[in-house]
Amino acid sequence: MYQPNRFKDFPRISSNARPIHSGGSSLASVAPLEAILFDIDGTLCDSDPLHFYAFRDMLQEIGFNGGTPITEEFFIKNISGKHNEELREILLPDWEIQRSRKFLEDKEALFRRLASEQLQPMKGLQKLCKWIEDRGLRRAAVTNAPRSNAELLISMLGLADFFEILVLASECDRVKPFPDPYLKALQELDISHKHAFVFEDSVSGIKAGMGAGMPVVGLGTRNPEQLLIEAGAVFVIADFDDPKLWTELEEMEIKAEATTTTK
Repeated sequence: MYQPNRFKDFPRISSNARPIHSGGSSLASVAPLEAILFDIDGTLCDSDPLHFYAFRDMLQEIGFNGGTPITEEFFIKNISGKHNEELREILLPDWEIQRSRKFLEDKEALFRRLASEQLQPMKGLQKLCKWIEDRGLRRAAVTNAPRSNAELLISMLGLADFFEILVLASECDRVKPFPDPYLKALQELDISHKHAFVFEDSVSGIKAGMGAGMPVVGLGTRNPEQLLIEAGAVFVIADFDDPKLWTELEEMEIKAEATTTTK
């Protein structure tokens, strides 16, 4: 069963000891910046360990994989970042729809209990939020998670008043990796994709942000850095304190100022 003190021991698949790779691009193209859009799970907070523990224990209880607990690698490859309707088809294809949905609802309830005990913000999140607020930038949270999860995490992280809008993929025609959730966020903010970028930690999220026409910064919290680069991330950071991020933000501001001066 889940042991609370194991949260800190959940290993990062992407080791911070290695250099952060670049996708060969930058954020300069969005200057002047008007908005930043965030995924929630694995981006605002490193919540994947809690999802992993919940899935591992509940899947083992129903005899999934012959009763052998799923591994972290299986979780990252097959579960992380996916919408529950997609997971229902991946994990429980032979179950009746209502039964599989109830199973996933119970899993989300277990996740919320675990999150309420020990969720922590991504390192540097407060610093980044202040930077955004000081510049009057627009902001939105865009997620594949259920509303109850999204609202709990945003509240626990103290960001209820920070985000102007919350977009749930389940309320769009298509979920990530399709661009619909991010397109809806841009529409509600009344911001062009040319002046916004995205923070994401999953392949599906990166593809969704790119599909909406925005550059995406990858968070290497769990997924391998190279996988995020191959998905299309302009670069990958370890967390919001990563010097690479702040160098890019500074260069973007310099470009915006130069553009304004020449007009």
